Amino acid sequence: MAKAIGMVEYATVSTGIQAADTLVKTAAVEIIEAQVVCPGKYIVIISGELSALKASVDACKVKYGEKLIDSFVLGNVHEGIFPAIYATVDVENPRALGVMETYSGASIIVAADAAAKSADVTLAEVRIARGMCGKSYLILTGEVAAVTAAIEKANAAAGDRGMFLDSSVIPNPDSKLWEKIL
Repeated sequence: MAKAIGMVEYATVSTGIQAADTLVKTAAVEIIEAQVVCPGKYIVIISGELSALKASVDACKVKYGEKLIDSFVLGNVHEGIFPAIYATVDVENPRALGVMETYSGASIIVAADAAAKSADVTLAEVRIARGMCGKSYLILTGEVAAVTAAIEKANAAAGDRGMFLDSSVIPNPDSKLWEKIL
C-alpha cells in the first residue's frame, strides 16, 4: 500500500458514491474503503501517489463541494493509522490513556496521524463515525508526558480544521477500564 492516503466525507450516500467514481476516474488511485457511516454520511478512503491523491480529492471538492463535510490528503501517513482504524492493535502494556473526539471522520485521521508522529504513543483505536452520529474518536496510550503531547497535537490538528470536540488524558486508568475499551 502507498504511504499517501486521502479521504472525502460527504453528507449524502448518493454524492459519496458519485465522488468515489470521480476519485478513481481522475487519477490512478486505489479505493481502500468506501462505505456509509453514521448518520448516513459516505466516506471514501484512497491511496496512491501524493500528486494523484491531490488531483482526485481536489476534483471532488470542486465537483461536489456543496455536500462535502471534510477531506484530507496525507503523504507519509503513520504506520499505526490503519491497524487502529481496523481495530487490530494489540496493546500489551497500556499506560496513560488519551482520548480525543472530533466532528468528522476525516479530521480524526488527520489528528491521529499528527498525534502518532508527535510522541512515542500507540494508537489503540481510531473510530470513524460508526455508531456516534457522525462524530469520531481516537484512543492512544503511552507515558503520561507523551500522551499529553500527542493529545495536544491532535487537538491542534482538528482545531485547525474546525472539527475539535473534546479530549482527555487519564494518567493512570484502572485496569477494569482498559479491559472494557481495548
